Amino acid sequence: MSTTKIISLIDGSIYSKSVCEYTAWAAGKLDSSVELMHVLGRREASASGDLSGAIALGARTALLDKLADLDAERGKLLQEKGRAIIEDARKILTDAGIAKVEARMWTGDLVELLTGREANANLVVVGKRGEAADFASLHLGSNLERIVRASHKPVLVASRAYKPINKVLIAWDSASSSEKAVDYVARSPLLAECQVHLVFVGQETAEIKAGLAKASSTLAAAGHEATKTVLPGQAEKVLGEFVASENFEMVVMGAYGHSRIRSLIIGSTTTAMIRTCKVPVLLIR
Repeated sequence: MSTTKIISLIDGSIYSKSVCEYTAWAAGKLDSSVELMHVLGRREASASGDLSGAIALGARTALLDKLADLDAERGKLLQEKGRAIIEDARKILTDAGIAKVEARMWTGDLVELLTGREANANLVVVGKRGEAADFASLHLGSNLERIVRASHKPVLVASRAYKPINKVLIAWDSASSSEKAVDYVARSPLLAECQVHLVFVGQETAEIKAGLAKASSTLAAAGHEATKTVLPGQAEKVLGEFVASENFEMVVMGAYGHSRIRSLIIGSTTTAMIRTCKVPVLLIR
């Protein structure tokens, strides 16, 4: 019986369907239950504020009453929309054969709520972008960086459309988080049957060559015959092009690089990969 869970964050955006489909795929691989979370922000759930302006007291009171009624109606509609989002998500999962699905709508700060719920989770799944996805093709979802910084679990950033995972690229850079990414792939059943490709971007020094060999040995001990590739150039550009040209279906990488300052915005390579890749990215702390 499963003792762990996957937390799936859904918001009703165009990414929600693929979030559910990747969640179902991962739940099957990890033998996990699923917790669906739909969160209404405090601003969404609260009143819209004083819009009456400097008008006469009697008219102001009447207007405030109307605004209060509108806020109440808006709140009801948001609740109904949330329930519909949850039920649609639940159906995708149950249709995929996931028997244990818990779903709940919350009000508050998404990251605070996630932090309180993830203790016994083994994975968090989130869409690359949120409700404004159609209008923000070059921007990440407003909560994504906060989620990755705050979560202590692997975070799977779902692409817009689901595709079965058979070929995986591990972006290796000798940082401790990339070593953890290698260890995760070696130990977790999530990617047990996948082709694995280790890629380093930069100059191949003796230290880098030894590090890649060690990472390859770790994967080989777990049954992965990993291919190793060293590419020249800037990682932010080269990795994305390589993923597309070689038809990889997932990228696994550490969430942070060496720089503490860069880690405050995840890490420039990590951010660029999430932004430009059309495949899911699995981030390991």
